[in-house]
Amino acid sequence: MAAVDHITPIFESRGYAVPQVKVSVGFPSTGGKGRHLGQCWSSKAAEDSINQIFIAPHLKTPLDFLDTLVHELVHAVDNCESGHGEGFKKIALDVGLKGPMRSAGAGDLLKQDLIRITEKLGTFPHGRLSLPIPTAQKAPKRPGAKCAKCGYEVVMLKKHLDLGPPICPKDMEGMEETGEWEN
Repeated sequence: MAAVDHITPIFESRGYAVPQVKVSVGFPSTGGKGRHLGQCWSSKAAEDSINQIFIAPHLKTPLDFLDTLVHELVHAVDNCESGHGEGFKKIALDVGLKGPMRSAGAGDLLKQDLIRITEKLGTFPHGRLSLPIPTAQKAPKRPGAKCAKCGYEVVMLKKHLDLGPPICPKDMEGMEETGEWEN
């Protein structure tokens, strides 16, 4: 949140008011596997009517964080009305972002401002996550059998496949009484 306080004057000097926002380090709605570095949610989506900004936890440097934060603050100023369209583009260019609007990052002048801000703020209070996180390999799906009458399913071991499908539980109800079950 201190970063927002330091970035706000950049917006104000270009005639834009940064609304109240909440900033979190966390995964955007697309999760950790996506390429999104940040996401801003409209104040209309929040019960408290405050824009919510999420900055991905795998960013490497404080400068990466601030660069992404400026992009997301442009969305907050626009209250997420324009997506990356004309309204967003005007604000983004005015505050010093450049490049394709979906991935607009700090231009040279803005980058110098952000470097000065990182020097004022000091160490970034977040430990970077390395993504993707290695996961255990899933075991292959075991073969199964399904009763055509009732839909009952069982997992079959390969060595038991020659025995055929299981007996339908509905058919088993009568077997106890007739003694057909006994070996």
